[in-house]
Amino acid sequence: MMIDYIRENLSYYPMYYRMLFKVKKTITPDKVTFGDDKNQYFYYYRPKEAVSDKVIVWIHGGGWNAGDPKFFDFMGQSVAGMGYHFISVGYRLSNKYKYPAQIEDVCKCYNEAMKYLKEKNVDTSKVIVSGPSAGAHLSSIMCYSKKDQEKYNVDISNVIGYIGIGGPYSFRDDAGLTIKLLINMLFKKGYDRKEAEPVSLMCESNIPMLLIQSRHDGLLEFKCAEDMAEMAAKLGVKCELYEVEDKKNTHSWYTAGCFLYSRSESKTVDKFMTYVESL
Repeated sequence: MMIDYIRENLSYYPMYYRMLFKVKKTITPDKVTFGDDKNQYFYYYRPKEAVSDKVIVWIHGGGWNAGDPKFFDFMGQSVAGMGYHFISVGYRLSNKYKYPAQIEDVCKCYNEAMKYLKEKNVDTSKVIVSGPSAGAHLSSIMCYSKKDQEKYNVDISNVIGYIGIGGPYSFRDDAGLTIKLLINMLFKKGYDRKEAEPVSLMCESNIPMLLIQSRHDGLLEFKCAEDMAEMAAKLGVKCELYEVEDKKNTHSWYTAGCFLYSRSESKTVDKFMTYVESL
């Protein structure tokens, strides 16, 4: 774990270099706000040549306290570049905004994005929801917690599949120091964390899931995904747990950085897209 933690920290410079100098920005996204905070907006990427009527909704990661759709522009360029309509969701960040502000924003943004796409005459009947890291945490709650769906009045009846990448689905006692610190920043003192833990909130669902996780993450235990898969099995939710095979297998690389490469260069990207195509 310590070796992988060091590898994770050493990965940032080459990943940022590739983000800044290697990504071809061929699509200009539409920016749509849904609140007053600077992060309450989403990007819509319309593919130049659509290969499918499916829409991919992406909730970014960043430890709940960093990131926005603009920073993860390479995701939209990558997926829309492969011919898919792509929504990149923003939300208020901790430490300033404590949970449940984040899930409230994700649900509100989803509703607004679906409304926006319909106004653009985009078919919204086949949506795949996905997210990496903190985004996997939030997106899995939106898709599998009936309590939150009802509380925030989010309609996910058009979701045909879910892909979680490197998600903290269970708040384990054996979690690393970094994830513990981030989780502590996310919640107010005394907040019942079971009310924000995906494995505790998960209900029966007909939405199949793919969980992508690495045994060399460096920040999260592989058991987080196993916990989610075990809960899915108990509830009868179809679930596939995929272990990352790429050499670039630390947290930031496989949760997002892999999309700086093509399907032929990254097995993780190929798995992601193959699953999308199968739905």
